[in-house]
Parts: sequence; structure tokens; C-alpha cells
Amino acid sequence: MICTLEGQGATEIWQEGGKKQMFEWGPWSLFSPPLNSWHRLVNGGKEPVKFIANTNAPLFMNAARDMDFIFNCPYVFANRYAGEENYFAVGKNRYHRDSSHTNVWETNFIPNVREAGLDQQEVKGSGVNITQFEISGNSLIGHLSEWPEGRYHKAHYHGPGALLLGLESNGYALMWSKDLTSQPYTNGHGELVMEMEWTVGSIYSPMDNWYHQHFNTGPRAARHLAVRYGGERGHADMTTSARLRRGATMTSITEGGTLINYENEDPEIRTRFEAALKKTGVACQMPPVKRN
Repeated sequence: MICTLEGQGATEIWQEGGKKQMFEWGPWSLFSPPLNSWHRLVNGGKEPVKFIANTNAPLFMNAARDMDFIFNCPYVFANRYAGEENYFAVGKNRYHRDSSHTNVWETNFIPNVREAGLDQQEVKGSGVNITQFEISGNSLIGHLSEWPEGRYHKAHYHGPGALLLGLESNGYALMWSKDLTSQPYTNGHGELVMEMEWTVGSIYSPMDNWYHQHFNTGPRAARHLAVRYGGERGHADMTTSARLRRGATMTSITEGGTLINYENEDPEIRTRFEAALKKTGVACQMPPVKRN
């Protein structure tokens, strides 16, 4: 999966023996070459192109242990891509998946991840919008998340492998092992909570079964891109926890999920957030809560 950070150009895509298809991209475009297709990136501007790419190639290499198979296999996955016209047009199929409480966008191209329209998902936090995209029939999928200034996500945990990229605003993230419970400060384990600052272009990855929580202390809405395994378009889930697929990250820990609602979180978390906002001059916009 490729997300361009700077520059503009085009990508050629083709199957072995098939005709080439080309589409253009610019800063913050996102796309993914279909499995086992050929692709070539062309810089169409006067400035260098910079992009970030996430790949599962090491997993394939470790499983096959045969470089000739990896790099010279001629098999065409026609069910993924068969040279269809407009394959890389912006997808229009958007829907809500009730089984996982997820907003889904099926698209093989996103022109600008910083400007793409997102869907309301307040179960994850006050003012939060989240849309999951499933792209090129891949096992690697992702989601875009946005939330207002002066607010923060609810903490949650899931399996390993998610990669997060800051797209707008700045703030910090907290992470701690779920073994420290939902109240790490109250239980005397505050020194084990990791705090990391993030801004546009920052990259971080939550560890396996660690609570993580994203805070916006900047003067404008925050936005993140997350890339991970876990789509549900006809493939087995071999790497992502089944909890994630059942919508556990959208379900409170009091109901068997992995999400900490505001009324159940450690009070020190909001106290620290309010102190951080005072340093940046941003007003706290968090709703009041009656703690359980």
C-alpha cells in the first residue's frame, strides 16, 4: 500500500502479457498495486517524490523461502485485477457493516487522504469520524480517523501490526499494556505508561494488546491514517485478533470488548490532557462525564 507524501506523478499497472493502465496521483494520494501485478511509478513533476509504503512481502518470503517463486511467479490473480477500465477510479461503494460496527469504503484509489470525507463514529470518541477502506482486494486494509481540536479518542487495544501516520494537527499518544488494567495511574503504574508526541508525518505502531489513545492538542482537527490487516472481503483472518473482526474495538470493556469509555477511564488521563491543552492555548472540548 502506497501513500505519497510529496510530489506528483503517475503509476502504470499491468498483468503479465496484459495491456498497461495508468492513473495520476499527487500529494497524499493512496493506492495499492493488485497482487502479483507489475507496476511502475513515474515522477511527473519537477520536484522529488516522497512516499511511504507498507508491504507484507517479508511474510510471503518467510513462508515460501523461494525467491524465484516470489519474484518470477507468473500467476495472474484475475479475481483481484483483470485490467478493468477505471479500476483506479475513486470508489463509490460506502456502507456500514453492522457485524463489526464499521463504516466501510471500497475504493482502489484515494486522491487525498487528508481531504477524504469520513463517517461519524462517535462510539470511538467525542466528535470522532472513522472510515475503513478496503483496497485492491487486499488483505492489507486501513482506515482514516479524524477528531476535533481539544478532544481525544477512547483507549482500546487489539492485535499487533497496525501502522499509524499523522496527517493533520499535532498531539500525543498514550500506550500501556492491558495487564496494567484500564486504570494504570490509579493503580500505581503511571511510570509504565508510554507517552509519545506526534505531528504531521509522524509514524508509530501500537504493540500487541496494549491500550492506546490519541490526543489532539493542536489548533485544528486531527487526522490519522492507519494501515493494518483485517478486511473481511472473502479471506481468512490469520494475523489479526478475532476480537478486532467482531467489533471489539467498538465495544466497551464492560460489555466484553476492548474499548474504555470515558466514564471508565483513569481520571488522571483527562487531568493530564487538560494540562497539555493549557500549554498550547487550546480550549478543552471534552464532554463532562459521570464516572463509574
